[in-house]
Amino acid sequence: MKVPGLIQFDEWQDSYAERVVSMRTSAVRDLFAAASRSDIISLSGGMPDIRSLPLDTVSRVAADAVRTEGVAGLQYGNTTGREQTKELVCRLMEDFDILITTEDVTITTGGQQVLDLLGKTFINKGDIVITEGPTYMGALQAFSAYEPNILTIAFDEEGMQTTVLEEELKRLIAQSPSGRHGVKFVYTIPNFQNPGGVTMSLARRRHLLELSRRYEFLIVEDDPYGRLRYSGEPVPALRSMDENVIYLSTVSKVFAPGLRTGWVIAPRPVLAKLNMVKQGTDLCGSALNQVIVEHYFNDTDWRGELSRMCELYKERRSAMLEALKEYFPPEATWTHPEGGLFVWVTLPDYVDTPQLLSAALDRGVTFVPGDGCYPGGSGLGRNALRIAFCYENPESITEALRRLGAVIEDRLALYRTFIDAGVL
Repeated sequence: MKVPGLIQFDEWQDSYAERVVSMRTSAVRDLFAAASRSDIISLSGGMPDIRSLPLDTVSRVAADAVRTEGVAGLQYGNTTGREQTKELVCRLMEDFDILITTEDVTITTGGQQVLDLLGKTFINKGDIVITEGPTYMGALQAFSAYEPNILTIAFDEEGMQTTVLEEELKRLIAQSPSGRHGVKFVYTIPNFQNPGGVTMSLARRRHLLELSRRYEFLIVEDDPYGRLRYSGEPVPALRSMDENVIYLSTVSKVFAPGLRTGWVIAPRPVLAKLNMVKQGTDLCGSALNQVIVEHYFNDTDWRGELSRMCELYKERRSAMLEALKEYFPPEATWTHPEGGLFVWVTLPDYVDTPQLLSAALDRGVTFVPGDGCYPGGSGLGRNALRIAFCYENPESITEALRRLGAVIEDRLALYRTFIDAGVL
């Protein structure tokens, strides 16, 4: 008999596909319930602060979408997206010197859908995929469903260490009986990386492209944060430097994540395969959502709204960096992002951030433990954490880091006691 509210024995466990057994839930999604509590200051979610959007403008845009398109916005559409939405993407991409036509782009259900489509299209069980380490949890979750061997390359303040990538490629070739590295693609977030906040330098971008040509692997450039720059100079997109790069982005971080509208730009043979796979996934995206996006970017001062949003995030980023300097112990280090939403904090090796999270929750703070930003079972990132400055106001960010700093100091003090006592 099934008792409501209790975890039941899974009588269907032998029916699931093998790949599902090893899948993990998203660490951020698991924290949503806690983060929604009124007594919690959340530094965990990378949610854009859409509270700053002018809702009267958004209401008008949504109404115009229905009035102008009528039933067309409520009907099935093309798998690749509305032609008008693709034309809009082409214009938006000109800001990054990415010059394309509508035949080079497909509209997707957010940037996340592209990651799943890439997995379905390219990854066989055991194939090698290379990412930055740490990297976006959603990408790890999407790719892992297809059971690849995910290798990570560490980053520093200039992004992925491409010299380390080159050495890894040479190692793979040397160990392979076929003399091939076996890498299907390299996945990178070059602008304000999630979770690191770092930006890949121009020299590293050029080196990565040179390696892709020499060693013949695909590059997947994920760019959801590219317009969220608060300081420093823009760096050319990888796609603007090489049209063989697969580029994906979304309106989620600059307009409305709830509309789930993104896009992928790829070489046309690759795009044809992605579109074929997409047909079996969703037939087509929401035409109505696409029309709303069209009206927002065509008929409003969206650049002005984006500028105001960036000023908001810039203030919060500054508050976070100042609070880290004031409240975190000297053993801690962190990144200094020029944009985006995140800061990556590294603590001494003996600090376990998954365990630390429980104590932080007791103090009313959430963050993302770093091990969730690495492939499962790697054991990496347990002494690190990701904190987001996008949603809370400066005062709340400062208070959250004061509390979190105290939690970390308690752990360090306990360790120092063990050292003094000769236990460690």
